[in-house]
Order: sequence, then C-alpha cells, then structure tokens
Amino acid sequence: MEQAPKTHEDIEAQIAAIQAKRASQPVDEDIPKENERVGLNESGIFDTEIYGGKGRFEGYMTSIASKEEDDDDEGMAPERRGQRASYTAPLALLNDVAKSNEDYDPFSEHKRPTVASRESEYQARRRAQQISPARLDPFADGGKTPEVGSRGYAEIMKEQSLKGTEADYRKQMAEKAKDGTLKAVDTNGAAKAAPKRKGRWDQTVDETPSKTAKKPAAAFFAEATTPSHSAAWAETPGRKDPGSETPGASTPGNRMWDPTPAHTTPGREKNQGAETPGHGSATPSASTRRNRWDETPRTDRETPAHAGWAETPRSTQPGDKIISETPTPSASKRRSRWDETPGATPSMTPGGATPSGSATPSMTPGATPSMTPSGATPSMMTPSGVTPIGQKAMGMATPSPAQMMQMTPEQMQAYRWEKEIDERNRPLSDDDLDHMFPPGYKVLQPPTGYIPIRTPARKLTATPTPMLGATPQGFYMQTETLDKSAKFVDNQPKGQNLPFLKPEDAQYFDKLLVDVDEEMLSPEELKERTIMKLLLKIKNGTPPMRKSALRRITDKAREFGAGPLFNQILPLLMSPTLEDQERHLLVKVIDRVLYKLDDLVRPYVHKILVVIEPLLIDEDYYARVEGREIISNLAKAAGLATMISTMRPDIDNIDEYVRNTTARAFAVVASALGIPSLLPFLKAVCRSKKSWQARHTGIKIVQQIAILMGCAILPHLRALVEIIEHGLVDEQQKVRTITALALAALAEAATPYGIESFDSVLKPLWKGIRTHRGKGLAAFLKAIGYLIPLMDAEYANYYTREVMLILIREFQSPDEEMKKIVLKVVKQCCSTDGVEAQYIKDDILPHFFKHFWNHRMALDRRNYRQLVDTTVEIANRVGASEIINRLVDDLKDENEQYRKMVMESIEKIMGGLGAADVDSRLEEQLIDGILYAFQEQTTEDVVMLNGFGTIVNSLSKRVKPYLPQICGTILWRLNNKSAKVRQQAADLISRIAVVMKTCQEEKLMGHLGVVLYEYLGEEYPEVLGSILGALKAIVNVIGMTKMTPPIKDLLPRLTPILKNRHEKVQENCIDLVGRIADRGPEYVSAREWMRICFELLELLKAHKKAIRRATVNTFGYIAKAIGPHDVLATLLNNLKVQERQNRVCTTVAIAIVAETCSPFTVLPGLMNEYRVPELNVQNGVLKSLSFLFEYIGEMGKDYIYAVTPLLEDALMDRDLVHRQTACAAIKHMALGVFGFGCEDALVHLMNFVWPNVFETSPHLVQAFMDAIEGMRVALGPIKVLQYCMQGLYHPARKVRDVYWKVYNQLYIGGQDALIVGYPRIPNDAKNSYARYEMDYVL
Repeated sequence: MEQAPKTHEDIEAQIAAIQAKRASQPVDEDIPKENERVGLNESGIFDTEIYGGKGRFEGYMTSIASKEEDDDDEGMAPERRGQRASYTAPLALLNDVAKSNEDYDPFSEHKRPTVASRESEYQARRRAQQISPARLDPFADGGKTPEVGSRGYAEIMKEQSLKGTEADYRKQMAEKAKDGTLKAVDTNGAAKAAPKRKGRWDQTVDETPSKTAKKPAAAFFAEATTPSHSAAWAETPGRKDPGSETPGASTPGNRMWDPTPAHTTPGREKNQGAETPGHGSATPSASTRRNRWDETPRTDRETPAHAGWAETPRSTQPGDKIISETPTPSASKRRSRWDETPGATPSMTPGGATPSGSATPSMTPGATPSMTPSGATPSMMTPSGVTPIGQKAMGMATPSPAQMMQMTPEQMQAYRWEKEIDERNRPLSDDDLDHMFPPGYKVLQPPTGYIPIRTPARKLTATPTPMLGATPQGFYMQTETLDKSAKFVDNQPKGQNLPFLKPEDAQYFDKLLVDVDEEMLSPEELKERTIMKLLLKIKNGTPPMRKSALRRITDKAREFGAGPLFNQILPLLMSPTLEDQERHLLVKVIDRVLYKLDDLVRPYVHKILVVIEPLLIDEDYYARVEGREIISNLAKAAGLATMISTMRPDIDNIDEYVRNTTARAFAVVASALGIPSLLPFLKAVCRSKKSWQARHTGIKIVQQIAILMGCAILPHLRALVEIIEHGLVDEQQKVRTITALALAALAEAATPYGIESFDSVLKPLWKGIRTHRGKGLAAFLKAIGYLIPLMDAEYANYYTREVMLILIREFQSPDEEMKKIVLKVVKQCCSTDGVEAQYIKDDILPHFFKHFWNHRMALDRRNYRQLVDTTVEIANRVGASEIINRLVDDLKDENEQYRKMVMESIEKIMGGLGAADVDSRLEEQLIDGILYAFQEQTTEDVVMLNGFGTIVNSLSKRVKPYLPQICGTILWRLNNKSAKVRQQAADLISRIAVVMKTCQEEKLMGHLGVVLYEYLGEEYPEVLGSILGALKAIVNVIGMTKMTPPIKDLLPRLTPILKNRHEKVQENCIDLVGRIADRGPEYVSAREWMRICFELLELLKAHKKAIRRATVNTFGYIAKAIGPHDVLATLLNNLKVQERQNRVCTTVAIAIVAETCSPFTVLPGLMNEYRVPELNVQNGVLKSLSFLFEYIGEMGKDYIYAVTPLLEDALMDRDLVHRQTACAAIKHMALGVFGFGCEDALVHLMNFVWPNVFETSPHLVQAFMDAIEGMRVALGPIKVLQYCMQGLYHPARKVRDVYWKVYNQLYIGGQDALIVGYPRIPNDAKNSYARYEMDYVL
C-alpha cells in the first residue's frame, strides 16, 4: 500500500496523478455524459434511428448573423432551456401540499371573526372571571335590615381577604418548593390517631407496602370492604404477585370499571378462565353498562391523576400473535369508533364474558352472549350463531382455510405481512430477557400512564371484511350503527317567527327547542322564555325582527325585572363564540335596559361590570366607547355609594387584570358622576397602608381619569396631584412608576396650563431621574417631558439642559420602550420656547443622529413613527437644511425600510418648512436621492409617492431642469410588467402635473397625455383608476384647447369605461367626464353626450356617495351643454325603476338640471309626469319638487302658484309617502318664498297640511313638523298659533300632546313674536288678565 501523503506538495502530486489516470481511462459507452442525459420533458437522443426524430443539432444556427436586426424570428425553432440539475414541483404546489398536512381550513378567510379569535392572551383572561351572585342592595326598601346570609360589602371583603391569603400561601409554597425546603406539616395529630377503616385499596400483609395506591375521592368510587385478593387477573409474565402492581384489581362490587356481567356456567371455579382479563370475579347482574376496561388506550390524552399502577397494560396471552385487549381505563370520556378494540378474545376461552364486539353494542343481537362451556369453534362465538362479519371477525387469531379462500390477494398479502411483523415484534418474555442479560439486572417499573399500543384496532387486516361464506360476496357495505332513536340536532326554535339557532347558541337557548304549552308555564318560566325569545331575535334575527324585539325588551324591562334579564344577557356576552356584531347588539340591549331599570340594577352592578369592563381594554375603538357608555349609565342608575362599595373589593384584587379593568371603570364613573364626588375615596385608597396593590390601583385611577377626561381635570388638578404625590417616594417600585406615569397623564391633559399645581412634585421627580434606572427612569423621564412644555421659557431652558444630560446617556439604551420615551421627551424639550436652536445643533444633534438614525429603528413601526416626529420637531427649531443635509445621503441606503423612514422625514420637513433654505447642491442631492429611492423600491408604498410629490411641489420652479429625467422614469415605469409599479407611476403624474404647468412644460405634459391615452386599455382596475386620475390632472392644468389627445378623441374612449364596476375607476372616470362636460362640452357631439347620459344612470347605483354626487352634477353640466329636454326625458324615464337609491339620485339630478337650466324648462314635463298612475313615479316627482325648491330658493316665488294644485292633490292622497314628500316640498318652498308676498298660496296649502297633525308614522310626523316650521317662518308664528290654539286644552290627552308639541316648537322659534298673538282674557273679580300696554298707539 502506498504511503499516505504528508506534505502539501505530496497531496498536490497525488491529486494530479489521480486526475491523469481518470483522463487516460476509456470512456464507458453505456453511461451517458452529464450534458447528454435526458430531461424529464424531452425526447431522448439514443434511439432516433428506430423512432425517428431530429438530429442532435437540428434547429440550431450554425453561425451568428453579422447584421444587428433579427430577420426571421418566427421561423426559428423554440430554444431548449438549459438542463436542470434536478426536477422539482412548482413552489405553489409544494406550499399547497404543506398546507394540506396542517389543519388547513380553506374557508377560514370568509368566516366572521369572533371576538375571542382576535383577543390577546391578556384580554382572554376576561373569560376566567366569574359572574358573581347578586349582591345586597343596602338602599332597597328604605334601607331595611338585610336578611341573614345575603352578600353584603363585609362578606365580599372577607372573601377577598381569604383569596389574598390563599394566594400568598401558594406563592410561599411555590418558593419553598423551588428551594427544596417544602415539608408536609402534620397539623391534625388527633385525626391521625383515630383507627382507620380498611378500604378497598389497602394492601394485605403479604404485599409490598411501598406500592399502595392513594385512595381516590369518595365521589369517584363507593367504598367496600373486600375479601382477600384472589388471583383473578392474568399475571404479567415474570411478575411475583399477581395483585401487587394493580391494587384492588380484582375487587368485586359494582364499580365504575366493572366488566359487563355475564352468566357464568354453574360449578365453575373462580380461577377458571383467568386468561380473559377482568372476568374472574364478576357477579351475575342485570346491568349492561359499558366496560371501561375494554377500551383501547387513548394515548393522546393525559392519564388521570389517580392512575397509579391501575393503568398497567397487559396482554392476555403472551404467546398470542394478535393481542386482543389491553385492559385500561381510558383517560378520556370520548370514544372514537375507529379506536375501539373488538371484544372477541383470541383464545375463545369459555369464561370470556365480554359481549362480543364491545366496540359496537348494536352489533350484539342479544344482551348477554351465551357461553359455550366447551371450547367451541370461533363461528359459535356470537349468540345467534351467525358468521361474524366485520370487526368481530377480525378478533379471531387464525383464519380457517375456508376464510383464506374468501380473502382477496391484497388481504392475503397484508395478512402474511402482519403475521411476519408480529412474529418479529412479539414482546420479549422475562425469560428471554434473562437469557440476554448477564445477572444483576432488575425489572424497572414503567412510568405512570405508559400505555403501549398493541391492539387489533391498529392492524391492517382489521378492516371489516366478510369471511366464511357470509351471504354478501365480495364487497360488503357496513351497516350504520347509529342509534335510530337519536334525533338529529334540531336548530329551529319552536314558536312563531323565531330565527335559527347557531350550534354554539344551543347551550343558552336550548329551552326554545322544546315545544311547550305556554299556558301551563309558571309566571317565572314564562318570563324567562319570553326574554329568551327576544334575545334570540336580537342576536340572530333580521333587522326588522331585531328592532321590534329591542323595543319590546326595553319597554317591558321593569316588568321582566333586573334578575331574569341579566341572568340571560350576561352569560351570552361571556360566550367565547360571540361575534363583534352580536356583542354590539347585546351591549345595546344592556344600555337600553339600564335606562329603564334605573335603581333596580343595584344588586347586579358587579355582574354587569365583570362583563362590560373587558370592553374598556378592547382593541376596537367603538367597543371601548360602548363600554364607557354603559358603565357611565350604570353609575348614574346605581349611584356613587353602590359603585364604590361594589368596586372597592376589586381594587386590591390579587389578579392584575381585575385591578387594571377596575381602574379604567372607576375613571368612567368619575367622568359620569364628577371628579369631586370621588376625590375623598381616591385619597383614602391612594394612602392605603394595608396593600400596595390598592395604592397602585388608586394612582392608576387618577391616570385613567386624566387620559379619559382631558382638560376637564383642570379645576381639580391640584387636588389630584396632592392625592398621588407621595407615590413618587413609595417603597414599591411599581407604585413609583405608575405615579410618574399618572403625573405625565395629568400634565398632558392640562397642557398648556397648570404648572403651579405640579410645584410639589418637581423635586421628587428630579431626584427620581438621578436615582432610577430602567422602567422606573422611563416613567420619570416621561413625566418631566410633559412638565417642561408647561413651564415659563427660562425655567424650561434650565430644566431641558439638566434633563438632556440624562437623555443623551439613555440614547444608547437598547430597551425599545425607553427609546420611545426618550424620543418623545427630546421632541417636547425641543419644541419648548426657551430652548435655543444653537444649543440643539451643538449638544443634541450629533448624539441624536448617531444613536437613532440607524436601520434597527426603521424596523419597529412605533419607533419609526416617533423618530420621524421628533426629527421633524427638531427641524422646526434648527431649520430644514440642517436636518436634510444629514439625511439626504441616506436616501441611497441599501435598506429599503430605512430609505422610507428618511423619505417620510424629508417629506414632512419640506411640507412644513418649504424649500427656501435648500441650496442648489442640496437640491441636486435631493432629486438624485428621491429618484434613486423611487426606482429602487421593491414594494410600492405610498410613502415614496407622497415624498416624491411633496419634494417636487416644494421645489416648484427649481425642478425644471430635472423634469425630463423624472418624466423618463415615469414613462419607463408606466411600461413595467408589475401592475403596482404602473399604478404608482400614474399616481406620480397626478401629483406633479401642477409643477409641470408652473415650469411651462406643456409639451412634455402633452406627450404624457398621449401615453396615458394609449394605456386606457389597462386590465387592472386599480391601475386604470390611477391612469384616469393622471389624465384628469393633466386636463385640469393644460386646459381643453391644448389637450393632446384632443377631447373629441378622448371622450368616446371614456364612455365604455363608465361601465366598469370598480369604485376607483368609476370615481376618476366620472370626474374626468364631468370636467370635460363643464369646461369643453362643445368638442363633443350631442349624441355622444346622450350616450353618456344613459351610462350615467347606472352610476347612480354606486355605493360610494362621491360617485353619486359627481354623477348628479355631471347631469347638470350635460343639460347645460345640450339643453335640458333630452336629459330630462332620460331622467323621468328612470323614475319608473324599482330601486329606491336610483330613484332618489334621479330626483336630485332633475332638480340640478332645473337649477342649471332654469326651472321653467323642467317643470312642465315634471308636472305632466305626475299624471302617471304609478306610486314610484308620483313620489319621484314630489321628491324632485322638494329638491328643486330647495335648490332654486327665492326663484320659487315664480312657480309656487303653478305647483299648488299638484301639492293639493298630493296632500289629499291616501298614501302616507305622498303626503310626507309633499310636506317636505312645502317646507322648502315656504322657506324660499319668505318675504315675497306669496302668503295666500301658503295659507291655502297650510289648510291641506294641518289635517296631518294626528298622524303616527314617525317619518310623516317629522315631515309635518318641518312643514309647520317652514310656515312659521313664511307666515309668522301668530298665524300658526291660531291653528294651534284650538287643541291646546282639548279633553283628550292624545290631542293635547300633539298640539303642545307644535306650540313648543313655535315658542322656541318665535317666543317674542307670539306675545301679541295670545288671546285676550277679560279681568274677573280676583285676577287682572288684560295687558294694557298692548293697546298703546303712538
């Protein structure tokens, strides 16, 4: 053998030799070369002479063309791609496969998210809170003595104290357990001395005492004294004592885990048939309960705590190939049909008393299997003597030859394979192990709950198959084992017109699924059922159903009573499957009900708070507002005393979550009942000696009051500061931190006033920032940051310089929270008057840019925001160029997120300060930087777009030299294959069009216009919308005459785009068409405008109001351009459609056409249309008149007499809507003609309006009151008072109510004018009513 190379040269020489040897070897013809191997998707090159096909080099060019142009691309063969080293599936496919392995739900994105699904772990703690029982109301029944056992304040405080003590002890135990010093202390010696009754689990003398199992709870097993253990259980091979590992395994008596009893053959010994586990001592009994020993062990669930050795898995026959059962109590109550072990025992022991097929009880025709004393053939196993089929057949150890014949080849193969595997994997006996190991080894105990899975349920051949000449040959469909008596879940509540139940609602509304005779129910049950129905309608019903149920539950709230209502509403609100909308509705119910119940709600205040307080920390703003609203109403209903006594125990609750939500709720109570009423309580809480938690929560309440109420705290500022000031020197770190944060909140709310209230805390704050580190320091800095802006200029300057030393030190802190606070404080200090710009430049900026302007800050969104704001604030003090000079080079940074942060800062600085102090060098750098940043972005973001637009607009005329380059970039990006890039380029044109006009680059804009016109065929609606927006911007600045392409070509191209259903496209297109109709209608033929009119009708259906408004205005412009008649005909025709929104928009359009083209062009046609005997059309005409008179104002005086007959007819119509719309039209008409002498017509119309005074429809009532209000203005209050006087003292209350309502409205509107209209009442003997001063004539 050659000597191994040692030196570097030897190694090199050996490599060279091997390479030379390989090169000299002849090439093996059979192995294709690397580049000649066949790809997966191409034909080979081996057998072309047999199969035909191309030569290897066919289709390749043999020379390179000297000319540049590609002459005949079409004729060339498609290129062969370079060969891949390996073949793999597309990435999307692989991801799909990966997804399918997980629990992937394809519909998950379309599901309505529940409240629970978006909660953080902290917010989810609300579900752990208990809805406490109702509490005592000390004010009820005139404050009578409470009954014994009622839960008052004292009891709850005791409970709370007990909980606190328990938590304390648990904490101490946990700490001791950690140290290893935890010992069990015998506190009950006397009890120990008492003689102990021998229980079933107790060991006999000969058994090892160390293995005695702990006795489970009495509720679980009934205790029974037992005779000594008989060896009824099969021994695990090699174990000494049969019962020693499984205490009590063979105890007779009715236990939870007893086997199903069976008839034992008379005269049989107890030990006979001991191979079948668990059957030795079973006494005959009528019970047919399921046997828990027969279940297959479920390994995916944890074992119960009392498992001990009772869980030892045991195979029945060590020699068996197929192990039938593993006697184990399943840890889970759930049973799966696939996991069950077939009950037939392999040895077919006569004593085997389990019903065959314990897995599927319905398969056993008789309750008790007949036991054949002689070891009968397997087919005799089942009581009826039928051949076992399916699962029962699988329990049999050895199929007979007849069965073998029935097997398919696949089953035979599986059977052979399984036999071999079983042979190889059979469990080793203790003897085997003794042979293998040298002496000295001992058998170890398996861990508690260890369960090997060795059951036929896991076997291949255990698929139910027919065997042994069963009637169905070949394929056999398994009979369904559903219990026929079991009903399918019925989710339709009984009772008329109730919505469906969702499955998760069943636990709350299950009583509604039962049809009961409501006559037979007790009043309480009936009340409960009624509330349940109403709540179900509110939660799951249609909007009208919900509305009426909500009104009914509100009206009857006092009748139902607080208890029944809240006992049903509150658990619903705690449901984990609640959706946002459902929660909103239930909260609405509570709100309405509270208003009605008023002080009856007192015993339930805590219940309601437990459910509503979590809303105060919800991420949804509206949920927080709703929560505040409810707690505020609750406080007003229950009163301060009840609120304090209810919430006081939660202030020092051991759970931080409860304290946090309680603090927020207290702040809401303070805002509802006034801060002064809560101050004495807060003072006491904040000075609590007993627990620091109470002090912490008290101070947090002050902080939350400041956050919630803002400047409303100013009158009480000094008192609030005095209450919490001692917290700055508290011994608890958490209390000091929250005090500093509370002071920061108070200062922020008081800005810019109130510095004198904070005099007492300045010194401790100042000391604090020198003595604290970490979170504590952050809070103290925050407080000082908010106090400095309140100070006078010279103090602010001094304090800023002092605090800046610590801030600069903290610039390098790695803690994200600290960074945010430091940035905020720097921003506040720099914005204060007393701080000079020079000081900021010299002392702050160098450190600021060094520590904060780095990539890491760009990654965290909140830091990013704060850094940009602080930088802009500094720029406001030291000037734009100072900051931009430091930032401009970073526009070319390699990190995109960082570039965005730089761009946003520059955009905000230039947006605020302009570009006056940007010199020419900086201007070049800026343009260069923004072009680079704009072109290099990988994700198209609005930040870059806004930045580019703002900078170009700020530089204005100075951009002229760079415009060709900018436009070149835009045109290049307009042609990009990515839709987002094209969209952004088009958006940029609309941002800079005004600057291009300022720079007189009309030619360039014309070129852009043509390019955009060519791109109107864009397929992506978002991009098309942006292109239309860019065209609109160009049309706006360049004007109609100079526009290229000319308007006559552009508009016909826009007409089909109006059909596009995308909102952005619709909005931009209609704006552009409207602009053309307004400015250059003459460039387009009247026929084209009419075509556009028809398209516009469709746009009136749009969801977005801006689109509908632009459409309606465009009708006005078109009517102005081509005359109103054709347009009006189109619009009047549109009044016949069914859709309300469409008709309403049409009526507005008619009114606008009338306004732009004078009413006389429209009114004749409109009034003629009223003759059509169709409700929709007539209502449309009336609505048009209403809008028309609103728009034309005082021009109405010329048309009032023309329309009076029409309005008369409408006001006499039976249809409510006719009268309602006519009233609206009269209101606008009366307001328009006030002072123009049309009183006669108005009085005439008033006589038709007045009879509607007693209508009850809310809409008509409102329209009537509006019409009367209009008449009050036009005719004067006295005329209306004369109509009103007759009913003010009518004997019927319904009449009086309405008349007084009208009178009150008159009084509010014309109080002084009414004086002279009051009736004259002559003096009588006692009183003098005459007002003589009214008779003075000058």
